[in-house]
Amino acid sequence: FSGRASRLEYWMFLLLNTVFTTVLCVDIFITGGLILGVYQLAMVIPALAVTVRRLHDVDKSGWCLLLAVLPLIQIILLVWQLTGGTPGDNKYGPSPREIDGPAPATEDEAGKAESEETDEEA
Repeated sequence: FSGRASRLEYWMFLLLNTVFTTVLCVDIFITGGLILGVYQLAMVIPALAVTVRRLHDVDKSGWCLLLAVLPLIQIILLVWQLTGGTPGDNKYGPSPREIDGPAPATEDEAGKAESEETDEEA
């Protein structure tokens, strides 16, 4: 429940969870849905955790997840989940985009680096 989750991480989790749930719906006819029920219970905590971490990425408290209880207010929650994260660090930790390493250089930065290397060699 701590840290931040990027949009990609959040939506991939939801996509995979939806695919697994759909596949397990076939189980309803075989075991009366026992495996599906166990799977859904097992996914409650991970789903809450990734949603709270997604809210952290847009600099919102995990308690904002309680807005999901109010039908029309759920739109605000959806907008936050679709919004890009705050750039750089926020009070919930470093940006998940920057954890894997620095962002790729832009063409301007790459050109400056090449000219600096050429100057040093001369």
